[in-house]
Amino acid sequence: MRRRWPLSAGLLVLVSACGLTSGSPMVDDVRPGSIGQGEPLRGVDLTVTSKEFTEQLILGAIMGIAFEAAGAEVLDRTGIQGSIGSREAVKNGDADAAYEYTGTAWITYLGNSDPIGDPQKQWEAVRSADAKNGVTWLPPSALDNTYALAMNQKNFEKYRTTTLSQVAALSKKDAKAVTLCVESEFANRADGLPGMEKAYGMSVPAGNITQMDTGIIYTQVAKGSCTYGEVFTTDGRIKSMNLVVMKDDKGFFPHYNAAPMINTKTLDKHPEIAGILDPITKKLNNDMARTLNAKVDVDGQDPHQVALDWLVQEGFVKED
Repeated sequence: MRRRWPLSAGLLVLVSACGLTSGSPMVDDVRPGSIGQGEPLRGVDLTVTSKEFTEQLILGAIMGIAFEAAGAEVLDRTGIQGSIGSREAVKNGDADAAYEYTGTAWITYLGNSDPIGDPQKQWEAVRSADAKNGVTWLPPSALDNTYALAMNQKNFEKYRTTTLSQVAALSKKDAKAVTLCVESEFANRADGLPGMEKAYGMSVPAGNITQMDTGIIYTQVAKGSCTYGEVFTTDGRIKSMNLVVMKDDKGFFPHYNAAPMINTKTLDKHPEIAGILDPITKKLNNDMARTLNAKVDVDGQDPHQVALDWLVQEGFVKED
């Protein structure tokens, strides 16, 4: 069985540009499966980090457990609040690695206003721009945590839309059919509702748009209180509520593909990291993320255990 030290045992406290932060050792009874053969990181100390939401906690644990299986001693600094904290930790060397999103890096960290429509080119642009910051981006996954519209099964059977272009056509044909539940931020962002309407030639009457908190949107869409709701493409509630996600067929929304973000000095010292993470990254996709996120957010499981179970199931690591 997996062993975790309590946070109070061997608590490490670090001071960084992000402020006072803490971490505890990861102690899992794991050994190499298909990754980490020969334990190329034996004796190496590595720190992994992540943001605080479910998907990030799972991805951070996946990365840390993979390093453990390859022989590393891993300090767990996952769950940092906000986007900037985990990013700065990797950038300044307080942490060695994290899974981060290409769109977040391009827009939030690197200050660009216009996303790049092609996900591969978006990653390449991030990799090139971030190189001067001492941060190296390894190849991205298919996991793309971006905006989408979704509907319940009953409304899908009624309207049969699968793309945003079809939603736009429906709004022109029957304005009353298209009602939206969205966050206030999405309702006002250029890369949210206003931009989406412009890109697709869609005009939804103000009276058909209801603004609400994120969590409520999913339940209201599931009930059919609104035909379409703003969702995030990897949210576990999509799977648990059996919602149908509309394809962004014109590629309007920014791409937020998860990719390993590594401190360049760390990677230079331990280039084996790339080979350890690459097979894992290739397995990450939206369906996998929805399934694992639902195990935490719907079923109440521990993110670290969910990550470990997935790695074992996929054969990446083995438990002792």
